[in-house]
Amino acid sequence: MNTATLTREAQWPGLINPDGSRWHYLDTAATAQKPQVVIDAMMRALGSDYATVHRGVYARSADMTLAFEAARRKVAALIGAQESELVFTRGATEAINLVAQTWGVANLKAGDRILLSQLEHHSNIVPWQLLRDRTGVEIDVCPVTEDGRIDLAAAERMLTPAHKLVSFAHVSNVLGSVLHVEHAVKLARNVGAKILLDGCQSVARIAVDVHAIDADFYVFSAHKLYGPTGIGALWAKPEILDAMPPWHGGGAMIDRVTFEKTTYAPAPQRFEAGTPAIVEAIGFGAAADYVTGVGLDVIHAHETALVAKAREALQAMNSIRLFGPDDSAGIVSFAMEGVHPHDLGTILDEEGVAIRAGHHCAQPLMDHLGVPATARASFGIYSDESDIAALVRGIERTKRIFG
Repeated sequence: MNTATLTREAQWPGLINPDGSRWHYLDTAATAQKPQVVIDAMMRALGSDYATVHRGVYARSADMTLAFEAARRKVAALIGAQESELVFTRGATEAINLVAQTWGVANLKAGDRILLSQLEHHSNIVPWQLLRDRTGVEIDVCPVTEDGRIDLAAAERMLTPAHKLVSFAHVSNVLGSVLHVEHAVKLARNVGAKILLDGCQSVARIAVDVHAIDADFYVFSAHKLYGPTGIGALWAKPEILDAMPPWHGGGAMIDRVTFEKTTYAPAPQRFEAGTPAIVEAIGFGAAADYVTGVGLDVIHAHETALVAKAREALQAMNSIRLFGPDDSAGIVSFAMEGVHPHDLGTILDEEGVAIRAGHHCAQPLMDHLGVPATARASFGIYSDESDIAALVRGIERTKRIFG
């Protein structure tokens, strides 16, 4: 479909209010709106095309199985991977937990260390703490620089041969700061550590090639990629994935079951117990197609320009404190003097502007910044300068209300 010929209303139905007015949606970092092509693909999968996968011998089941595995292939291709390397999960959170409870339990022990950073999402903190409580591994925390990037110079000083894993966000969900991935991977390799990258905020914004950057694990979610909720992906190097034990037991992940012994299917099926999220996988594949069609270079340039304009407009207001680097990827976090972010978010909602207000599942970073919460405006393919203008108008109204 040539999306350039479609109106905004036709292409992005979620951006139009019931009265036909424009909704200024600036919460894409939390979850992206869905293009009509993704909605249509899921509706067909749920309706006229619907059948189970992998089990049926009838024609529609075979067709749906082909479509399901084609979706895996599309999602894998988005990050430069092969379909056999990509596991469907319920989201990035489950993907990190899967790595912690399979690879982590099998390979880490008391005395080993994991390096995280100060800006990580809770989903890249709590699973490792659960692993620590189970195995006795230790967790170290790399600081961030003054402009909100993971301090790789500090990471280099902190890393030792005892470190077996480095787990960093590719793009911060609060600050939009982009990790220098090649440098981070090199630092991990220097001490013989594996590296996991949280790609939730990166896959929809910048081009990713997991083999080129030499990551060991890469995780992301569909709903931040203009796809549905309830599904995400874990990519791992084939030799690592093949050696990982299963996590959940049940149908679809087995080779043969007897009461005496069970043998398991090869990866990725070994990690996908039970009936999969069929419709969601179709939507995930459609979203990957959509983003690929638009072009990640185009998306990144568009969002970079919007971030620059938003930061310029906010810097002109003496009541606003900005966080993060000037070249953040699609995300602008800020605080307004004398106004709690929740109050600001409420008033902006009255003006038809949707932002995120809170700790963004990054409480350790909030502690570092010295604030309980921030306001966060985040952009997507569908964002434009009218969204920034509406944000500024809403902030000006908030200033008048609070005096």
